[in-house]
Amino acid sequence: MAKSVSQDAISTILANPSPDSSSDIPEIIVQVLDLKLTGNRYTFNASDGKMKLRAIFPSNMSSEIITGSVQNKGLVRILDYTLNDIPNKSEKYLIVTKCEVVSPALETEIKAEVETEEHDTVLKKPKLEYEARYEAKADVSGIILKPKQEIVSKSAAQIVHEQRANMAPSSRMAMTRRVHPLVSLNPYQGNWMIKVRLTSKGNMRTYKNARGEGCVFNVELTDEDGTQIQATMFNEAARKFYEKFQLGKVYYISRGTLKVANKQFKTVQNDYEMTLNENSVVEEASNEETFIPETKFNFVPIDQLGPYVNGRELVDIIGVIQSVNTVSNIKRRIDNENIPKRDLIVADETKKTVVVSLWNELANNVGQELFDNADKSPIVAIKSLKVGDFQGVSLSTLGKSSVMINPDIPEAKKLRSWYDSEGKGSSMASIGLGLSPSSKTGARSMYTDRVSLTHITSNPSLGDEKPAFFSIKAFVSLIRPEQAMWYRACKTCNKKVTEAVGSGYWCEGCQKNDEECNLRYIMVSKISDTRGEAWVSAFNEEAEKIVGCSADELDKLKSEQGDIDGYQQKLKEATWVPHLFKVSVTQNEYNNEKRQRITVKAVAPINFAEESRFLLEEIKKMRNPQ
Repeated sequence: MAKSVSQDAISTILANPSPDSSSDIPEIIVQVLDLKLTGNRYTFNASDGKMKLRAIFPSNMSSEIITGSVQNKGLVRILDYTLNDIPNKSEKYLIVTKCEVVSPALETEIKAEVETEEHDTVLKKPKLEYEARYEAKADVSGIILKPKQEIVSKSAAQIVHEQRANMAPSSRMAMTRRVHPLVSLNPYQGNWMIKVRLTSKGNMRTYKNARGEGCVFNVELTDEDGTQIQATMFNEAARKFYEKFQLGKVYYISRGTLKVANKQFKTVQNDYEMTLNENSVVEEASNEETFIPETKFNFVPIDQLGPYVNGRELVDIIGVIQSVNTVSNIKRRIDNENIPKRDLIVADETKKTVVVSLWNELANNVGQELFDNADKSPIVAIKSLKVGDFQGVSLSTLGKSSVMINPDIPEAKKLRSWYDSEGKGSSMASIGLGLSPSSKTGARSMYTDRVSLTHITSNPSLGDEKPAFFSIKAFVSLIRPEQAMWYRACKTCNKKVTEAVGSGYWCEGCQKNDEECNLRYIMVSKISDTRGEAWVSAFNEEAEKIVGCSADELDKLKSEQGDIDGYQQKLKEATWVPHLFKVSVTQNEYNNEKRQRITVKAVAPINFAEESRFLLEEIKKMRNPQ
């Protein structure tokens, strides 16, 4: 018998938009039509031959679509789903959360052929079976069945009600409403509930803006399919849930809202981010089996940290503790608050070491435990580290970072075995050594991801999903003297200030008035290499290195006695000087048109010895292509 679609499959879905569990779903086989990539997910029309419904595949099916297991005009069995409304339209949208392949592509689209005679037979069949059963019962004589009222004293509804009353709140929540997988959530969905493990918890942070002061913290949540989402809580919600959320525990969460994630700042792979308010419901899932995965790591070897320097992407590392410093206090410039900091030196199988700075609570709590046990060379796995350029390459924890000591994972066991047998007696070298002549020049990492300008300008899609980072060797070929090259900035927070009524300058960020302000560069210049040219933006520290003086000094030169010639001469001196640039490439939208924006992240003068070594390595690669 040829494989085909389930009869009235779409009607079945529409009649049951949110089944309580997968076991409640009858067999639903549909044909995939108009399969196409929309954003980073695949959409299609689900067809049963009579009706069609717009649908979207789960993200874990993308690999099967790419390899050809799922094909246009093929058949799939839908095992779990959610039906959502399309905003401002009367249509429905099917979100498939679990499915399996039934058949590859058929030759044609399936279309229902209704035969009245056969249809009538199907309709009559249940009635005949019922009549046969009734008649069979009627033939049995002499047997009278009476209900035992004294034994069955409670109805089923009463029993279920009592069971729910005796359950923990989280168990009642699980029975009352269906648990949705994270992949099925979107901003247009109504009521939903998720069951997730807390895999990352940030510190409580305070902020100040034009609307006043407040507090905020973030968490990362993971469901049993491994899908992650970031959730944020402000003010009352932050104070309500900060102590309730404990790392590693499992929770039922409902009454939150979703919005499209800011690609520039998101820390997990999800198109959406969640906000929980004071009316959201968070209940710990206790006294029940939980199959939610533990914290997932994506370890980067220490010798491969170079491309991540000064980028937005966070990294995870695993290594052996080589040394642990005592706690020091760093005064934060914005509010003069003392922040605890503790430095560790960590090594891995690449025989490279890196400095990891623990901040705030991690410096005092986990840092003290590592300090007390440093002589035992414990293994540490650290998630969500920022990669900086101090001493060549360095790592720092953030509010959302987490540290595990001697974790029970295969990578830790492998590293321990290597260190005990070989690594302990090996010579280790800092990852920052040899990358630049000086850690202060910013030249380190200028020799990774080296490209020409045409590589960037000829690829307009670069930076579309997330910022792309490259190194370039180029000359500054033009700085327009007529541009607004700087702005007035607050001396405390560097944000833009406005002239206050009377005298001084008003800072909206600090909410205060100062008599003086600083000038900070915001400069656009053209850079050129041997293959092309491009316009780039440079901010204060990078622009100072290009121009050779501060914005205050350049303004003074321009305004004193109207010395325009001296001002233009200074800019002219800054051109046709070779530099190494680290740049980011992003996409900005202007007048409904996407444009490439190239921003200078670091500038360094060329060290010809390092440049020669780099070129020799490139020549060697050309001679011995792999």
